[in-house]
Amino acid sequence: MAGRKAVPTALKVLRGNPGKRPLNSDEPRVSSRIPSPPRHLTAEALEEWRRVVGALHEAGILSEIDRGTLSAYCQAYGRWVSTEESLARMAEDDPVTGGLTFTTSNGNMVQHPLVGVSNKAAAAMVKYAAELGMTPAARSRIKATPADEEDPAEAYLN
Repeated sequence: MAGRKAVPTALKVLRGNPGKRPLNSDEPRVSSRIPSPPRHLTAEALEEWRRVVGALHEAGILSEIDRGTLSAYCQAYGRWVSTEESLARMAEDDPVTGGLTFTTSNGNMVQHPLVGVSNKAAAAMVKYAAELGMTPAARSRIKATPADEEDPAEAYLN
């Protein structure tokens, strides 16, 4: 069924509630521990994990249960970096097409498969980043609370 995606109560509180709609006080509570990175992450993915995990947790957006989403974001990021680096190396050898195409045995020029891999990884990365509040549009919908103030989500839900 089409419609707006559900937004967690914590994000609704951070964004503000201009419509004054009732908030779900019965929403399941999850551990607010910082999740540990999965072992399968590539080097680039692990570096990205370490770069963003603290900021997401500090903003109150990330909890232990979000490990899979963050892992998928980081893995997509790592795959995107890896394919872009490979394409950049190929571009050095092919100044005409920049390594984005190759000629088949039949003489046809086609897009290099790494271009598709890079595009899919970038699309997945943006999708997961938006889920985690890591895009400018997603952040514009979040109302930040100064660190010295009480967390309104905690006050409301308790």
